[in-house]
Amino acid sequence: MPWTVDDLDTPAVLIDLDRVEANLGRAQAYADAHGLRLRPHIKTHKLPELARLQVELGAVGITCQKIGEAEVMADAGLDDILLTFNLIGRAKLTRLVALARRVRLGVAIDNEIVARGLSDAMAGVGLELPVLVECDTGAERCGVQSAEEATALARIVAALPGLRFDGLMTYPPKHRTLQVNAWLSEAKAAVEAAGIECRTVSNGGTPDLYSAHQVAVATEHRPGTYIYSDRSLVAGGFGTFEDCALRVLTTVVSRPTDGRAILDAGSKTFSSDTLGLPDYGYFVEYPQLVLEKFSEEHGHVDCSASNARPAVGERVTVIPNHACVVSNLFDTVYGVRGDRVERAFKVAARGLVQ
Repeated sequence: MPWTVDDLDTPAVLIDLDRVEANLGRAQAYADAHGLRLRPHIKTHKLPELARLQVELGAVGITCQKIGEAEVMADAGLDDILLTFNLIGRAKLTRLVALARRVRLGVAIDNEIVARGLSDAMAGVGLELPVLVECDTGAERCGVQSAEEATALARIVAALPGLRFDGLMTYPPKHRTLQVNAWLSEAKAAVEAAGIECRTVSNGGTPDLYSAHQVAVATEHRPGTYIYSDRSLVAGGFGTFEDCALRVLTTVVSRPTDGRAILDAGSKTFSSDTLGLPDYGYFVEYPQLVLEKFSEEHGHVDCSASNARPAVGERVTVIPNHACVVSNLFDTVYGVRGDRVERAFKVAARGLVQ
C-alpha cells in the first residue's frame, strides 16, 4: 500500500477524506435543521464504506438506481434501501424478491405495467413492498405527468396484493423548488382526497440541496454528488473547488508543441461528459489550462492561455466535470488526507447497470 500520493501510479482517482467528511457533515446538519430525512444516492461513490458513513452521520437509509448496486450495499450491511428505477422482467423481479427478504426495501414506479409485475412477484411469496409513485415535476425523465395520473396510479398500487402505496417521489429540475413544491403539494392533496395515505414525499438532487426546505411538502431528500461535488456543480453555484473531494491525478506524457500538452488520461478516465461546460475539467495547479478534447487514453490540453505550463513528467490534478461517471470507470480509488494515502477503496458497485 503506498504511503503518499507521490507513490501512486497515474491516472489515479484521489478522494479527499477531509472534504468528504465536511461535505457530509454540512448536508446532514442542514437536513436535521429543516426536519428533512436524508437518503443519499450511492451512484456518485459506489462505495459501501462511504454509504455506511452517511448512515452513521444520520441518513435514514440509501438510494440506489439498480438492483446490482443495492445487492452490493446489502451485502455490506446497509439495510434500508430505496430503488428509484422502474423494474421490469423476470430476472430483475426474482432478484428483487431475494433482496426484499434481506433488507427494508422500497421502490419507485411510474406505470401500471411495472406495478402489476411487482405485485405478482411479491404477493406470490407473501411479501409486501412499499411503493412510491414517481412524478415528473419538470425534469422530463420518468414520472406521471399530473396530479390526476399520480392519484390514478396510487389507487392501482393500493389495490394490488403484495404492494403498499407509500407516497410520491421526484427527480426535480434544477433551481425550480417552488414549482416542485406546488406540483407535489397538488399531487399529495389529490391522493389524500382519494382516501389514500401519503406517508412519504421524496425529493432529490444535489444542485438544490441547500434550498430543499423550500419544497416544504417533502419529507426526505436524496442527494448524490454532494459527497464529492464536481466542476459542473461549482459552475452551477454549488460550493467552490475547495469542496471538490474527487480529483484525478494524471501525468503529462508529451509536449508536442509549446501550446499543447498530452495527459495519460483520456475518455476512459474522465468520460466525455461536458454537462454544458466548454471543456472537460479544471486543473488545480494550472487554472488557465484547457482540457479541450480526448482520445481514449490521451487528454489533449490547450496551454495557450496559461503563462505557466507543465513539463513532461509533471503530475497535475484535475477536478472532472462529472464525478459520478469517473467513479464508475475505476476499480480502485484512493482515500487521502493531504499527501498521505490513508486507504485504497474497491469501487464495489461499479459497472452494475443491471
